[in-house]
Amino acid sequence: MSNNLVELKDVRKTFLASKTLFRSNKYVHALNGVSLEIKNGETLSIVGESGCGKSTLGRVINKLLDVDSGEVWFEDKNITNYATSQIRPFRNKMQMVFQDPYGSLNPRMKIKDIVAEPLLVHTDMSKKDRYNTVIELLETVGLNERHAQGYAHEFSGGQRQRIGIARALSVNPKLIIADEPVSALDVSIQAQVINIFKRLQRDFNLTYLFISHDLSVVEIISDRIGVMYLGYLVEITTKEELYKNPKHPYTQALLSAVPIADPSHKRNRIILKGDIPSPIDMPIGCPFNTRCMYAMEQCFKTMPQLVEVGSDHKVACHLNLS
Repeated sequence: MSNNLVELKDVRKTFLASKTLFRSNKYVHALNGVSLEIKNGETLSIVGESGCGKSTLGRVINKLLDVDSGEVWFEDKNITNYATSQIRPFRNKMQMVFQDPYGSLNPRMKIKDIVAEPLLVHTDMSKKDRYNTVIELLETVGLNERHAQGYAHEFSGGQRQRIGIARALSVNPKLIIADEPVSALDVSIQAQVINIFKRLQRDFNLTYLFISHDLSVVEIISDRIGVMYLGYLVEITTKEELYKNPKHPYTQALLSAVPIADPSHKRNRIILKGDIPSPIDMPIGCPFNTRCMYAMEQCFKTMPQLVEVGSDHKVACHLNLS
């Protein structure tokens, strides 16, 4: 068996944008041949601008969305074409924490019932055992039995996200897909939630796919980082290597925009010019060629492949291959 918990092989996903009677249908290209691995016990973060395909990637992995082509592997099993009845046993191994902690909680249910719902579906626990487990989970994320009797609207954003984390933990998963889990929270609350994620990973040996647009956040929690642009994975490497030696021009531009706490240290900000291409009418060649200051003739003709440029460092850029 490999050390990879999840593996994607050339995964592609499109969504129908418009359907016409006399002309060809138009499609949004959300994922364009994405290949990556998530290792057991690590945190792989996926970063990029809104609309780059980050959330679609997470939903493809846990089979909330089916792929158009390519393969999705989990625990050395190809689950790409699994039917609903086949994928159900895997649901307790893959859980999600959503961006909106209020929208993902049923406002009509008490917190004890929200957290207990996965236990009701995936286990045969008695009602008493489920309740005791719920209280344990709430205490694990910094809440208590009093909170179990409340409703979602009675809690702050940070408390709601703790409830979402407790629900995800309830069935003892191996993988948690956290889709922008702190973007809706205040900075001080973000730090608390990030610390909870890190502690739970240590205590429960969890693997994370952490989706975010905030490079300041992913620097704290990540082991490796993948950068996406317009449905393509353009760079992936360790956290240390990415922040020290970014290879792709898009990654360099993203890192140049990260605020620095020390006012005496100045960073040269890279201002991207040009328009973001439409995910419906994809450009020929490299998708970043309309905004890249280093674009060459080859960039407008062929799409660069994701290749090794160093130890555990892959990048898709003609500039790094020339």
